[in-house]
Amino acid sequence: MTADAVVFTIVAVSFAAAGVGLVLRHRSSLAGALMTLAGALGTVSMLLFVADHDTAGAVVGYACVSLAAPLALLAYPRLRYRHPVDFLALVSIGGCGVVTTAYVDVGVAGLLGFIQACVFLVHTWWRIELAAERERRALVWMALAVSVSGLVYFFATFSSEGVAGSALPLAGALAFALIGPALYVGATLPDLVDVRGLVVGSVVTSFALIIVMAVFILEISLLDALDAGELNDGALAALAALAATAYQPTRVVLRGVVDQLLFGERPDPLGAASAMVDRISDDPVVALRAIREALVIPYAALVVDDETVAASGTESTHTRTLELDGAGRLVVGLRPGDLALNRGDEQVLRLTVPLLAQTLRARALAAEVVESRGRTIAAVEEERRRLRRDLHDGLGPRLSGVAFTSDAARNLIRTDPAAAEELVSQLRADTVTAIEEIRAMVYAMRPPALDELGLVPALRQQATGLRNGAGEQIEVTITAPGLPALPAAVEVAAYRIVTEALANVARHSTSPSATVRLDAEGDGLRLEISDLGNSEAWRPGVGLASMRERAAELGGTLTAGPGPDGGAVTAVLPLLA
Repeated sequence: MTADAVVFTIVAVSFAAAGVGLVLRHRSSLAGALMTLAGALGTVSMLLFVADHDTAGAVVGYACVSLAAPLALLAYPRLRYRHPVDFLALVSIGGCGVVTTAYVDVGVAGLLGFIQACVFLVHTWWRIELAAERERRALVWMALAVSVSGLVYFFATFSSEGVAGSALPLAGALAFALIGPALYVGATLPDLVDVRGLVVGSVVTSFALIIVMAVFILEISLLDALDAGELNDGALAALAALAATAYQPTRVVLRGVVDQLLFGERPDPLGAASAMVDRISDDPVVALRAIREALVIPYAALVVDDETVAASGTESTHTRTLELDGAGRLVVGLRPGDLALNRGDEQVLRLTVPLLAQTLRARALAAEVVESRGRTIAAVEEERRRLRRDLHDGLGPRLSGVAFTSDAARNLIRTDPAAAEELVSQLRADTVTAIEEIRAMVYAMRPPALDELGLVPALRQQATGLRNGAGEQIEVTITAPGLPALPAAVEVAAYRIVTEALANVARHSTSPSATVRLDAEGDGLRLEISDLGNSEAWRPGVGLASMRERAAELGGTLTAGPGPDGGAVTAVLPLLA
């Protein structure tokens, strides 16, 4: 089998394999069937040529190349024939293929093949313009594969012109083996990569190569015009190197032109960063809109804990993610035609990452402040409700009774002194009870011992006489090295937490001792209460919930549970101004 036959067979098998895959996946089944037929015809054609049946091989080969393969491309990703344009394209391409197969003439095949190619290009462009999004992506995959294969074959053939026995045309023809897999990907996995980026890159690279080749040919022509004589290999290499210097500038200019046509004028990185810094505020939506407008990107979003907290623009298929220093992630959509962020965009986004992270932190802190304020208001209202209830249901009736009793005693003081004396005794007892209730209410708001003794002496007084469940005296050691003056709210919370923790030791522990340590650490007060009791008997209850609530009211934290040597309670309270 000749090299030509091997290459043609590889292309045919690739086309047929992709067609079988489409049929099995139930995607573009008609196109897949036609691709399978075209691949089979191509393989049979090569077998006929090997068997020296050249005429039959030519007929089958033309049926493959001019009829089955073009019809497969027309039917991809689905056949349309109801519209006049679709019907005309189908008739034109199919008719040219039938005539080519019938005549089996190279001249006829060349002319009709050119007509088929022109109709195919115009019709494909028309289909891409009118197709839905998924069908459009499949068509772009097809257009990319056919165009790239044709360009590779053109460059290979052009480069080998005048060189006898060159293998470049055959190597270029192998590029047609990519068409089948590209059609399969376009129908089954159209979002595997951004095909628009591949198209833009292919177009830019092809034009740049054409410019380089044109420069090289121009150099040769100028030297021929100057009658410079025959050029040796070194001179040709120098001319090729000189022409190659035009490749990168041409590519950059062409990419800039394409970018401007697709996306408009793209700002320079420094200007974009300055514009974004000026517009980024505490509102993340405004910040994301500024990023989109400055970088001309279709989509930007902030994601925190896998949840999108803010977004701007239309979500795109291909995105890139940047970490925001632990505060979340910035997700940006790539422009159509881009496979990655360019270096300038990366630099701009890196400059704005700290600002966005600060925005997210400020937003989180604001939410915490609002939540804390809500808890504070709720606690104040709950305390007011409790005081109102205690005054209205407890102290109020008792004082009313005192008033009524005093009126009755005054009425009886002359007529029945003994009864009046009894009422006065009752009056005194009710007054003492009212005073005790008032003291209990005052103690609930703030223990008087804090004002009379201070925090540490008040805790020592409270710990005096503390006994465990076995009736044994508990030795409580309280240390507070260098404790500064504390805000009233922190002082009350610390007193309540420590006394409740010691009460838990007395109720639930068999420990003969307990330790309490108060330390001022930075902007917080740290409380540690521990005992040497049985940690297996540790049970969370109302007391622990109360301690946690008191710590949370001030924005602090509390942890409690069994330790290696017994129970332990640790709280950190912010030192409020």
